[in-house]
Amino acid sequence: MSMFQKKNDNPFAKGGHTILDNALEIVGDVHFAGELDIEGTVKGNIIAQSPTEALVQVRPLGQVIGEIHAPKVIINGLVQGDVYCSTHLELLANAVVNGNVHYKVIEMVKGAQVNGSLMHIVEEQQNVVEEDTEQALGKTT
Repeated sequence: MSMFQKKNDNPFAKGGHTILDNALEIVGDVHFAGELDIEGTVKGNIIAQSPTEALVQVRPLGQVIGEIHAPKVIINGLVQGDVYCSTHLELLANAVVNGNVHYKVIEMVKGAQVNGSLMHIVEEQQNVVEEDTEQALGKTT
């Protein structure tokens, strides 16, 4: 393989794995692909670029002050804003969500808190959630 050839097996081609450390605070929206682990604070929206293969994890010390738009979400920290999860949502024992939760499949462990509405996404509503995510991305349909 020459030095300038593209590798097809690049682990970051689909986004890779990003960790936002507990000593980090981001002010502004975060757009990502792959996996995003939040141990610090994000003051802005979290938006997955891929509508099918992205995962957000909010760790016990993690905080998101804004919306989360992703197909897979695991929360074990604080979210102050709405959550739009089009595939699978897990709320672990330390999860606190102060906002509405839109989900297709949810797992909720004893101790998790949702201070807002739980709204199940049925197939007809899936397009609405995807349109909301596209609007958050700044795309027009």
